[in-house]
Amino acid sequence: MSLKAATDPVQQVCDLYAERCGIERDDDWFLLKIQEELGELVQAHLRLTARGRTKGQSRAELEGARADEAADLLCQVLLYCRRFGIDPDEAIQRKWLSWLDKAA
Repeated sequence: MSLKAATDPVQQVCDLYAERCGIERDDDWFLLKIQEELGELVQAHLRLTARGRTKGQSRAELEGARADEAADLLCQVLLYCRRFGIDPDEAIQRKWLSWLDKAA
């Protein structure tokens, strides 16, 4: 499955969330949510690496929290791409994977 195709169900979840919470999503919202989720990932990473309060969570719980925050960040980036007409598969191919062609 492509990243672009994976965005369809992510968009459905985002739509449900916005409807239930009464959130209006404008262009700024999509970028600000990336920033929010990145901050939460940093916080989870700091807790896991003993540089933040663990709040009594086990290592497994801390690892799960970090994975959850990484998923949140990834999904927000996919939503940002959709909002602004960016094809994430094409962008990754052009920006990153083209280096493999150059190295051959």
